[in-house]
Amino acid sequence: MNEHATMEKVVNLCKRRGFIFPSSEIYGGIGSTWDYGPVGVELKRNVKEAWWKAVVTGRNDTVGLDASILMHPRVWEASGHVAGFSDPLVECKKCNRRYREDFLAEPGQCPDCDGKVTEARQFNLMFKTFMGPVEDTASTVFLRPETAQGIFVNFTNVLDTARQKIPFGIAQIGKSFRNEITPGNFIFRTREFEQMEIEYFVKPGEDEEAFQSWQDARLGWYVDNGIRAENLRLRPHDSDELAHYAKACVDVEYEFPFGWSELEGIANRSDFDLKQHMEYSGKDMTYFDEATRSRYVPYVIEPSAGVDRPLLAFLVDAYDEEEVEGDRRIVLRLDPRLAPFKAGVYPLLRKDGQPERAQEIRDILKEHFPVVYDQAGSIGRRYRRQDEVGTPFGVTVDHETMKDQTVTLRDRDAMTQVRIPVDRLVDEIRRRIDPRTRDR
Repeated sequence: MNEHATMEKVVNLCKRRGFIFPSSEIYGGIGSTWDYGPVGVELKRNVKEAWWKAVVTGRNDTVGLDASILMHPRVWEASGHVAGFSDPLVECKKCNRRYREDFLAEPGQCPDCDGKVTEARQFNLMFKTFMGPVEDTASTVFLRPETAQGIFVNFTNVLDTARQKIPFGIAQIGKSFRNEITPGNFIFRTREFEQMEIEYFVKPGEDEEAFQSWQDARLGWYVDNGIRAENLRLRPHDSDELAHYAKACVDVEYEFPFGWSELEGIANRSDFDLKQHMEYSGKDMTYFDEATRSRYVPYVIEPSAGVDRPLLAFLVDAYDEEEVEGDRRIVLRLDPRLAPFKAGVYPLLRKDGQPERAQEIRDILKEHFPVVYDQAGSIGRRYRRQDEVGTPFGVTVDHETMKDQTVTLRDRDAMTQVRIPVDRLVDEIRRRIDPRTRDR
């Protein structure tokens, strides 16, 4: 566990430095919804791109998809969400607050006012809305609670057009919505969130090997992108907590300041989903195996993560505090590949042509990776601002630059500085970002 990071510190840093803001804050906010600011949106994009590279462009057996949020209502009947996607809801008889029953510290007792709570009733977590001008049962649709079903209903479309052979996967990043009874812990549990999901289709009998392979791959992805291995673990689900469709499930968990919690679930969904959609749609969703000249319904291995939870884990794990020359330094030691900005560019003085030259260098670097320019305050204060958002490198233009076209390149973590010719700057920063060549 990161001894320096608390949720209060991370939340304050996110607000102060433009990572994440409360949604609709000028109106008092709206429960458990968050807006990503100028720095946060870059980090979020980098997390999604790192995931996409690992599971789609970096592999030969996975393709992408972007399915619509609104789907035919029968999809959610087939999947079981209409009948069974619910949580046990209780209400305090004294203060009328509502909670998930399994979230109560003391059974039958309100955590806020110690009042007695009602008997639990099932509360469906799907957001309901209406399509078209008439609000009636015939026009009822749902905001999708997961992206997986968009993949399943497109299984034959992808099979016919992408010319993949089993085993192969379909990956998707997209918004999902769940009317959580008890959201909380900042962006960890929200009602609107982005998912990163893979449905990996395999031949029955080969599912257990694929299930293990994806566990190894997904756990390794977090470590490869900078999370310390000792803060991660795989937790298999007990039989009594398995979803109705799952043959087996394992969670990748991270030790947050509030305890061990799920980052990602990896499930063996058996052949449940395709069989359900075959039954409800009347369409054939079997796979023809040319080698055996036979048809079967594939099994599915599903690695499913949100975007927000891994992002929060990267922030918590990277957060650090240290004393430097008598001052406290806050630094996000993000892997340079995930860092919102790769370099900060600073003129040492606001004269002698230094700002103009620094801006020229900024424009050169911006053609290759995101950078930020800052000329306000002392150079030390500017370094500290970028340390707090995880910018791994600083480029300082000074009087020597104006003489010999070299700049000072500062390393965020080691705080070492070296002189680099401007014409070598792009290659040097790229080398330090690239995990295959930079020192770790």
